[in-house]
Amino acid sequence: MPDEPKKGPGLEGQPQQQPQAQPQATPFSVDMSGLSTSYANFARVTGTPEELVLDFGLNTQMTPVPNEPVKLTHRLVINYFTAKRLLGALHMAVQQHENTYGVLETDIQKRVRTTGGPMQRPPGQR
Repeated sequence: MPDEPKKGPGLEGQPQQQPQAQPQATPFSVDMSGLSTSYANFARVTGTPEELVLDFGLNTQMTPVPNEPVKLTHRLVINYFTAKRLLGALHMAVQQHENTYGVLETDIQKRVRTTGGPMQRPPGQR
């Protein structure tokens, strides 16, 4: 009959198999006993065809100073698969932060506020 599912050779009389659900990924357990914390406000990304090299350091300058380079203190080398997972996790974290606190402006010139002298209150406030 036209409405009956077609059976392949050798499958007649056997029940059709339902597709199996993909197993749920379980998170890795982590050992944080050797973990150290560092602060960085400067990052440089370079790479090769196989890996990305992430260099981190502390920039104490407002503008680049030719004779005072930024001191790099940590290097992380990761493959592109890990980099893509990190990119997704960072994107989600920043998006959640911006949804809560507002957009982060990365252009310092757009963040600088200039005042015309002593601190002034907005009109209508005492």
